[in-house]
Amino acid sequence: MSAAGTPPPAGSTSSPDDRRRWQALSVGLVAAFMTLLDVSIVNVAVPSMDRALGASPSDLQWVLSGYALTFGLVLVSAGRFGDARGRRNAFVFGIALFTLASALAGLAASPAWLIAARLLQGAAAGVVNPQVTGLVQELFRGPERGRPFGLLGATIGISTAVGPLLGGLLIAVGGEEHGWRWVFFVNVPVGVLAVVLGWRLIPARPARPRDHRLDPVGVLLLGVGVLLILLPLVQQDWRGPTKWLLVPAGLLTLAGFGAWERRYARRQEPLFDLRLFGFRSYALGSLIALVYFGGFTAIFFIFTLYLQNGLGYSALVAGLAITPFALGSAAASALGGRIVNRYGRPLVALGLLTVVVGLVAVVVVLDRAPSGAAVPWLTAAPLLVAGLGSGLVIAPNQTLTLSQVPVRQAGSGAGMLQTGQRIGSAAGIAAVGSLFFSSLAASGGDFSLAFRHSVLLAAGVITLALVAALVDVTLGHRR
Repeated sequence: MSAAGTPPPAGSTSSPDDRRRWQALSVGLVAAFMTLLDVSIVNVAVPSMDRALGASPSDLQWVLSGYALTFGLVLVSAGRFGDARGRRNAFVFGIALFTLASALAGLAASPAWLIAARLLQGAAAGVVNPQVTGLVQELFRGPERGRPFGLLGATIGISTAVGPLLGGLLIAVGGEEHGWRWVFFVNVPVGVLAVVLGWRLIPARPARPRDHRLDPVGVLLLGVGVLLILLPLVQQDWRGPTKWLLVPAGLLTLAGFGAWERRYARRQEPLFDLRLFGFRSYALGSLIALVYFGGFTAIFFIFTLYLQNGLGYSALVAGLAITPFALGSAAASALGGRIVNRYGRPLVALGLLTVVVGLVAVVVVLDRAPSGAAVPWLTAAPLLVAGLGSGLVIAPNQTLTLSQVPVRQAGSGAGMLQTGQRIGSAAGIAAVGSLFFSSLAASGGDFSLAFRHSVLLAAGVITLALVAALVDVTLGHRR
């Protein structure tokens, strides 16, 4: 493969250059899996951390939400950096930092130490992920992007769903007192290997002279805007309505960011080219991703609470109960990546409808279940259906959303798409979690009722994403 990352011509699938680009993608997928896994794997380790470090509820909240906060803050800036200075440099730096932060988190001797390590870990994850998506854009062209994006979609779905299972296994092996440390230590050998292979396999590309400046004002405005929006969403310990004033302040800051970027683009390459939203595929695809992740991510949060806190299942069993969703998502993502170029956005709409049907089936099954029934077995089939639908959403939607983004803007375009996903996830967990706890309080501790109400809300949020997909399908037919 050339230094510029130009893929070999069609028909040379067995060439050394073609094998090398798939090897480079494999390293990127492993890194993406590792960083996205840490969004959910820590949830089941919270009780062990509490006992080992004597952490307060506020400390534990920051251990969970601080990662998502810094993750979302750096995505666009890191993607732009990779576009301008070379994706290999950004990837290797991000993975090295993530590996170091993971080791520091595993060695934590106090809550403050652990929180600082998690903040650093989240920022490193935010550096890595846009490089992986940008790598697909750079190494593959047109319809051939479907398969790698399918694999990336499977990685996203599996890492999100399998986190509680792997966390439960590590705690079971490491013990209740120190098992939580292995949740972080497991990243270290994988991270070291990813650094070495990433440097060897990801093609180097010299920086473009016109990209020397990286728009520091744009970086600041976007960072402050995203921070103001995410902070009240991820910090659930803050009480009272005044915290929500940060959201309109954040939106005003993002409006200022947009005005600055339009002005900056007249002279140099901006941090994010707002003209990308002029592509219907990018605008509606980003909206679908934002809304879908608002319902999709929240499911695992409340399901884990329901099984462990409400029904007394172990962390391992709680993780196993989510496995059908992960398996369905993995299988359908691989398929979706292969057929998305044939069916387009209707495939995404079908996937969203299937997720909604699966989630409603979960509620129906639990509503009719006899007392004392084994919930993990009852929900396995509906969750498998929902997972199959999810696999037809994430990868195909990402392929379609980024299809018209120029390669030189692949990192920043992917970074903005993933920023929307992080904001959607935080908003969904805040809204669905709030309904879960309020229903729990109103029902006198009925976890089953609270869970069913929350799943219906998540299904309603995903229905909004379905509406956006149908709008895109309708507009496409009119054209």
